Amino acid sequence: MNQERYLKAIDERCSRRTYITKDIEMEKVNSLQRCIKNLNEMSGLNLQLQLNGPELFKGFSSSYGMLKGVGAYFALVGSKDDKDLLEKVGYFGEILALEATALGLGTCWIGGTYDRKLCAKLIDLKENEELVAIITVGYTPVDKTFKEKMISKLSHRKTKTVEEMYHSNEEVPNEFINGMKAVQKAPSALNKQPVKFHFTNGVVTTSTLNSTGYEKIDLGIAKLHFEIGTGLQKKFEIENGQSVYKF
Repeated sequence: MNQERYLKAIDERCSRRTYITKDIEMEKVNSLQRCIKNLNEMSGLNLQLQLNGPELFKGFSSSYGMLKGVGAYFALVGSKDDKDLLEKVGYFGEILALEATALGLGTCWIGGTYDRKLCAKLIDLKENEELVAIITVGYTPVDKTFKEKMISKLSHRKTKTVEEMYHSNEEVPNEFINGMKAVQKAPSALNKQPVKFHFTNGVVTTSTLNSTGYEKIDLGIAKLHFEIGTGLQKKFEIENGQSVYKF
């Protein structure tokens, strides 16, 4: 993972819900497909890039009215039997979002209900798999439209401070703070920022306000942002059944 490239993308990324009629160049499509292939091999997910946006969004009941001109999207698909499915979707889906941002494209995470029968016709969805979420992707107007600004205003909560997002009874290293600054910029459902980081004796753990629903997706996204933000070539690892990051 190119941390410097993705750290720049974290600073640039914002949710875009309006897209212009301009196809993604084949060179960029191929680059995204290579990224997807690598991520699927790493994660066991079935991430996909689809170019049939208008058809799929006829099946989204709650989200379609908030979006305009969608021509392409990432379908975030995985096995129903994977106990870590939601967190994986957050982590690896956000890598795709940052890669798209680095290529000059706009993105937006979308959950919500959808028409499974319609989606099954449009994406590669096996019997034991589910479509967890999608990320719209494509070219956007330079400036946000009035509608985008209004949606952002209505759904926006006050961003938490870095200090509100972690707990420690000891002094933390600068790299930890840098990681938390990247977490502060991570997208989350309704901008709730539900993930809290804990630093104890050089070991980082995480917790969420709840352990069901989109909080687990938000957890995966937050962990990725933290890893990128520290600037260190380290990742969260499983130790004694717990996910930890060691300084």
